Amino acid sequence: MDTQNIYSTGVSGMPCAGRVNFNTNAKNDFITNEAFKTLRSNLLFCSKGIKTILITSAKENEGKSTIATELSKSLAELNKKTLLIDADMRKSVILRRNLKSQKVMGLSELLSEQATLEQVLYGTQLPNLNVIFSGHFPPNPVELLSTEKFSELMEQLRGIYDYIIIDSPPLLPVIDASVISVNCDGAILVISSDNVRVSEAVEVKEQLMKSGCKILGAILNNITSKGKYKNGYYKKSKYYVNNDNKANK
Repeated sequence: MDTQNIYSTGVSGMPCAGRVNFNTNAKNDFITNEAFKTLRSNLLFCSKGIKTILITSAKENEGKSTIATELSKSLAELNKKTLLIDADMRKSVILRRNLKSQKVMGLSELLSEQATLEQVLYGTQLPNLNVIFSGHFPPNPVELLSTEKFSELMEQLRGIYDYIIIDSPPLLPVIDASVISVNCDGAILVISSDNVRVSEAVEVKEQLMKSGCKILGAILNNITSKGKYKNGYYKKSKYYVNNDNKANK
């Protein structure tokens, strides 16, 4: 659905460019809802000070964008001031799902100083949820994410929101997620069942650890049941909390 062409306000009265009715591909069923509530609960029980959270995966089509969106919505429904940043400036899924017109200024314009925060921040149907879309594809996404401007932006947003969820590109093809993680309190790795080799998951984990980012856990997505995939999209997932780099079911 396209944005409303109005000047709006978001969380804490933040000026916004407009409002969008936020969509995902997740099914609105009991199993799905319970899975995201479990994920939210595990996140809330993480150590205090965890506010900026990176969501990434090894490859494309593992479900990270849906999980980032649903987690953001779930936190907002719990009256947590939440911001979802679409940092996949190369191939945004969130932008494609939510806007008829993709000629919307976003993170790329903000970091390249072509737009202000008020011009890229959008309200949603949930009063406690704001979103910053990816914007136009820039020729140098890694360079933009490596700038002091991005670090300053994250510090500014930490003072406004309870949680900032960042959807990033998959880490095996490009290095963006590793660069983003330097400014995050923790990362969650999404792994699609039967789609990622153990060696690939380990490679992504090691890359994140090199950046100094704490790995909060992993989500095993698209789990099979009795040899068949569940009907629907993201019907079931498991969340593994990682304390001191030890995974606990």
